Amino acid sequence: MQSSTRLSVLVFASSWLALTPTVSAQIQSESSRPLPTTPGLSNPSASIPDNKLDAAAAAVKSVSMVKRDYEQRIAQAPESDKSRLANEGKQALAKSVTDQGLTIAEYTAILQVAQDDPVVRDKILQRIK
Repeated sequence: MQSSTRLSVLVFASSWLALTPTVSAQIQSESSRPLPTTPGLSNPSASIPDNKLDAAAAAVKSVSMVKRDYEQRIAQAPESDKSRLANEGKQALAKSVTDQGLTIAEYTAILQVAQDDPVVRDKILQRIK
């Protein structure tokens, strides 16, 4: 069980890391609602609504599948197509998050909270299962 939790945390980290540089321009330009968490709260997990946790868990699953798919495509593609596929993959990663009703900024913020807060992390991991 512990190795599956570690794997899930790695999926979180890789998904977040894959998206962060990919769509940083989108994050800066989009007018997103701030995530309802306040720095310094003793219990930030209580501030993230269940529907946002549901959406984040669904997005993690989707991001993981898209990432795996595009990694395979890029590995098998001729060199001349790799850049185009990488850009297409970046767009698909962003879409897999926004299709769940989250902005990239919200998704990133939730995953950052989950990395630091075991309660939030466990809530998301339960939803992924």
